[in-house]
Amino acid sequence: MLNENYPHEISIGDVYFTPFLAIFLLSFLATLSTVIVLNKIKLSGYFYVPQYTFLAIMVLYALLIDKYLIRF
Repeated sequence: MLNENYPHEISIGDVYFTPFLAIFLLSFLATLSTVIVLNKIKLSGYFYVPQYTFLAIMVLYALLIDKYLIRF
């Protein structure tokens, strides 16, 4: 049985968006703020490839947002 507490798609006007779009946007903003903090305290210099670290942090945030905020 489907749980009706969580949206299956987000409707803006007549256009339907998948919840993954909101998850992607929130995880991107959270990752961007985390990377800014890592750059300020100079911890990003310890990563071998910072681009992969950005993607890894973004995936972690996406999983956490999907688990606790917006169910996909």
